[in-house]
Amino acid sequence: MVIEPTLSKRRKRRIDGSAWIYWYEQISNMPFYRLKDLIKAIRACKTAADERAVIQKESAAIRTSFREENNDARHSNVAKLLYIHMLGYPAHFGQIECLKLVASNRFADKRLGYLGIMLLLDENQEVLTLVTNSLKNDMNHSNMYIVGLALCTLGNISSPEMARDLCAEVEKLLGSSNTYIRKKAALCAMRIIRKVPELQENFLTKAKALLSDRNHGVLLTATTLITEMCYRNSDTLITFRKAVPLLVRHLKSLVSAGFSPEHDVTGVTDPFLQVKILRLMRILGKGDAEASEAMNDILAQVATNTESSKNVGNSILYETVLTIMDIQSESGLRVLAINILGKFLTNRDNNIRYVALTTLNKTVSIDTNAVQRHRNIILDCLRDGDISIRRRALELSFALINETNVRVLTRELLAFLEVADNEFKQGMTTKICLAADRFAPNKRWHIDTVLRVLKLAGNYVREEILSNFIRLIAQTTDLNAYTVQKLYAALKADISQESLTLAGVWVIGEYGDILIKGGCFEEEELVKEVTEPDVIDLFESILAGPYANQITREYVLTALMKLTSRLKSVSVIQRIQSILEEYNTSIEVEIQQRAIEYTNLFKFEDIRSAVLERMPIPEIKEETSRPTDDSLSDHVGGFKNSGGSKTSENSQNTVDILTDIFGGGSSANSTPAQSNPKNDIMSLFNAGPTTTSNLIQNTPASNPLDSLISTTSPPTSSSTNDIMNIFGSSTNQIAPAQDIQSENPLNSIATSPASSSIGTNASEFIAYNKNGLKINLSPFKDQSNPNILNINVTFHNDGVGSTVQNLLFQAAVPKTQRLQMQPPSSTTIAPGAVVTQTIRVNVRLRLRIVYETSAGDKADEIAEFSGFPQDLW
Repeated sequence: MVIEPTLSKRRKRRIDGSAWIYWYEQISNMPFYRLKDLIKAIRACKTAADERAVIQKESAAIRTSFREENNDARHSNVAKLLYIHMLGYPAHFGQIECLKLVASNRFADKRLGYLGIMLLLDENQEVLTLVTNSLKNDMNHSNMYIVGLALCTLGNISSPEMARDLCAEVEKLLGSSNTYIRKKAALCAMRIIRKVPELQENFLTKAKALLSDRNHGVLLTATTLITEMCYRNSDTLITFRKAVPLLVRHLKSLVSAGFSPEHDVTGVTDPFLQVKILRLMRILGKGDAEASEAMNDILAQVATNTESSKNVGNSILYETVLTIMDIQSESGLRVLAINILGKFLTNRDNNIRYVALTTLNKTVSIDTNAVQRHRNIILDCLRDGDISIRRRALELSFALINETNVRVLTRELLAFLEVADNEFKQGMTTKICLAADRFAPNKRWHIDTVLRVLKLAGNYVREEILSNFIRLIAQTTDLNAYTVQKLYAALKADISQESLTLAGVWVIGEYGDILIKGGCFEEEELVKEVTEPDVIDLFESILAGPYANQITREYVLTALMKLTSRLKSVSVIQRIQSILEEYNTSIEVEIQQRAIEYTNLFKFEDIRSAVLERMPIPEIKEETSRPTDDSLSDHVGGFKNSGGSKTSENSQNTVDILTDIFGGGSSANSTPAQSNPKNDIMSLFNAGPTTTSNLIQNTPASNPLDSLISTTSPPTSSSTNDIMNIFGSSTNQIAPAQDIQSENPLNSIATSPASSSIGTNASEFIAYNKNGLKINLSPFKDQSNPNILNINVTFHNDGVGSTVQNLLFQAAVPKTQRLQMQPPSSTTIAPGAVVTQTIRVNVRLRLRIVYETSAGDKADEIAEFSGFPQDLW
């Protein structure tokens, strides 16, 4: 053994520095034969390289000792090796030495050997199979501490094979008279059950017996074992529900027991056992009314009598709250549990407040009214310095919003939004707007709330929220003047919030005439007049401002173009035209295209106002399931009488119709959508986002408006900046035939009245003749556009025998063509009468005919027609 030399202070002074360093290096090169010396040497290292050098030298010395079979030094070497392993260095070469220590008769060697096995081995290593026999022998040892070592090792590293081999020994030890061995065996049994669940039947009887044990340690481990068994097997759960009265007695004795020095923790008797019993009771009482009833009284007693001034009591109260909320407890008991959580919110400890908020988030759906009582404390948590507390309080605040408190909570949330971290803002804006949409007491409050959100966090508002806000404004016609003035005032004050700018520009462009007629707006309790030049000045400031991007410029240009049909001043309109001309050479393709199209539109004064007329009020459409087959993206048109309520049920088969058009795929995966009579055609022909339903084809650029009404978007256009979306539609879907004239501002260009476009009928073709109903098609070229084919559809009631009612006629064309249908002259055909309808299309049709007779008969037929002469198309 090498002993570090000890020198007197006087002699140390006589040795110069270089000699002392040399002496220390010589000593450090020698192996350290004691664990204490190795620890000292490692702690004396100044760098990681020095530490690695010391450990490498010592590991080499330990390997050499293992090869020489030095039994005297084995214990010391394994101890040093475990310390090296704890530092993160390789120590696998000592596994076999640990097995040799386990085989020793000395307790100290066995203890170190089992510790090494637990640290250096895991259940997947083959070396572990060599330990099984040693474990079996030590489990039958007369020394209870050696038995405990074996059980502890098996409980930590047991593999499924070892669990099966040693299950019988563990089961036998569960019945030992020694409490130390029983509690160790219970924990070991839990490991066996986790590895081999089917073996839990072997421990069922012994586990029941352990619940009656008077020793707290055994009772604690038995409760842990039974909890694991109940988690893994529902039959075991039912079996142990009979033990609920016994658990209640144990818990009652713990709560009412006096001071016990052996189990007391800061004035609470055995809090660990209380928590384990409460957790087991929660599992047993969940979904069982009888077991829950037996627990109610003791849970109320624990919740009332447990001291909450220290963490020990808070842990018991927390488990009590979870148990009350999980079982079928009484309403008064649930209120008591939520009040405990409310008391936790006033605690200074952030951890306790966080736990309370997280638990309230889970329980708010169970008893919302009880949680509402603590609303003020929850709102106070929004101002907490801990970001985790703020996040949980925010989630809980949104969960508490309802019709009665929406004003108060929204006001508090808006105040928090003003100072919130950026990471909170997007989620907050979305949730506030959704809550306002769901619980708004009136439309004006709804508009004010969303407008406030746009002012505070307009750069964090999602696109769908902005779209919903614009839809809300369009639907609330009686508040258009109020809204446009509010948005104008907001933009005058701040143009840095993108969503606020987009919403304001869209609304001013759409309702600019209302803003001017109103003549004024409120700003800081003063009424200011709004003139036409003021509006243009605002838009110019947005375009020239530092916050303008491509989307903002697209909105502004479109809004300016709309204002040319809403403002009266010629000078203002000329000013708008000059602004648009400035962007004719923009490097942004989308901006350039819009500017050129809008500039060219000034050449068509007779139709400009029609193109730029106000958007129709959008209707709230139900969600429809979209077929996945590509063939369903065909352009289709149709008409349905809004008065025919019974025909809506026929829409369920329409997806199948369109799927079969021109060899389409199967529609087995498509789910028909519910529809209302007015918009039934939308659900019938809804095939996902399509191009516009305009009838006019793309022709050479002789007409400056062709690009404006083109059915395809520019290459750089997206769903956000598509020109048609700026006019108010996110997806251009086919509209009902009766709404085509009002919803499409280009109808004045694309179509003319049927009476003016009808020419001489070339011939008539029979498209359908069945059940006494005959349908003739009379095609002729459109006089204004030779690329368009007009079709007069004539319905003849020749032999139905009664009046045809609720007539529904629909047609579909391939995706390469476009279709427009005019309303029929009537949806009722008397015997011998004729009804007409006009279709504007290219050439190939797939038809659906639905009608009823006055006799009560119904018909739903499908036909296909492609017999037009080639010279017509």
